[in-house]
Parts: sequence; C-alpha cells; structure tokens
Amino acid sequence: MSQIALPLKAGTGGPQRIIVGAGNAHVAEALANPRSWPFNTAVLTGPPRSGKSLFARWFAASGAGDALDDAQDMPEDGVFHRWNRAQESGTPLLVVGAEPPWEIALPDLKSRMGAALQLEIGPPDDAMAGELLLSLAAERGLPLGPDAAEYLVPRASRSQQELERLVEMIDRLSMERKSPPTMGIWRAALEAVQGPEEPRLL
Repeated sequence: MSQIALPLKAGTGGPQRIIVGAGNAHVAEALANPRSWPFNTAVLTGPPRSGKSLFARWFAASGAGDALDDAQDMPEDGVFHRWNRAQESGTPLLVVGAEPPWEIALPDLKSRMGAALQLEIGPPDDAMAGELLLSLAAERGLPLGPDAAEYLVPRASRSQQELERLVEMIDRLSMERKSPPTMGIWRAALEAVQGPEEPRLL
C-alpha cells in the first residue's frame, strides 16, 4: 500500500493524499508515464468520490501534462478543442469523465476519446478499504485505529463513497454521544448507513 501526497497547503480542506491500492494502482502507474499514451490522451472514469479529481489535481501539479476534470459537464466542442490543443502542443491530456458509460454525442469527440488510453478506478480491496477508513478518520481528527478497520472493513460496502459516509456517521454519533468511537458506535454507524447487519463472515 502506498500514498501520493497532493500539492496542498497545510490546513486545506479535503483529502491530502491519494491512497493507492488494488483499485487504482494501474491509474497511478499510467499517470506516471504519460508519454506512452495514444494520442497523448488518457480518459479517467470511476464511481463518485473515488479520487478522480484528486488524481487530476496531482497530475496537473506534477507538470506532466494538463488535466480536464468533470469533462462530462463541459460543452463537447470545448473538450474537442482541448484535445486538438494537446495534439498541437504535444502535451499529455488527462480527461476525467463520469462513471461509465459516459455518453458522448459529438461523433468526432467520441472517436477520439475512444482511441485514448482508458483508465477506470475500481472498488478497493480489503487492504485499501482499511487504509481509506483510517485516512478519512485522520482528516476529521477521529481516533480510529487498526482494530476499528479490522472490524468495519468486512462489514462495509466496497465503495469509496460509502466508506466516506461511514466515517462521517461514526464521527457524528461520537459527537452526539460525547464518547470516543467504540464498537457500539461502529455498529450503530454501520446500521445507519447500510441497514441491519446480515451474517457475512465465516
């Protein structure tokens, strides 16, 4: 397991690091070698809150190329213009789009995005989910340790967004009860976010 530090000032809100694991290691590897991309372009997609924008920020700040975040919300001719500019300048372009399928109406843009390197962030495995939980808790100043991750990870949804909601709920319940996050709070948070627990362990 590794982490990528983001180019943020101390005290800046939001995640400070990208947790790199089974679901996104191929993305980190590809962004470190943009000169191998076909047509100097890569398209990055994935579920909400999976770190797409964090990767885009890191890639642009590294000086390796340009990044176009939330491309699905931009006029398609504007995205096409950025692609043309990347070809003219020889500067690698990372295009961040919505979770697949990202529907593109403009035929010329659709063909060019289809010819680019396709990168998709997948769900975290157990090790990555545990690191994410502890990292999200640390950003909130929430005292969760490896014992919490060991309990929560097998019972939590395999979604970065759901893991974020779980940590938020643990923090909320801990403040409401004026108590450190114990197993009782972990259980209550899991039930609040996912519903009553069903037997899932051997």
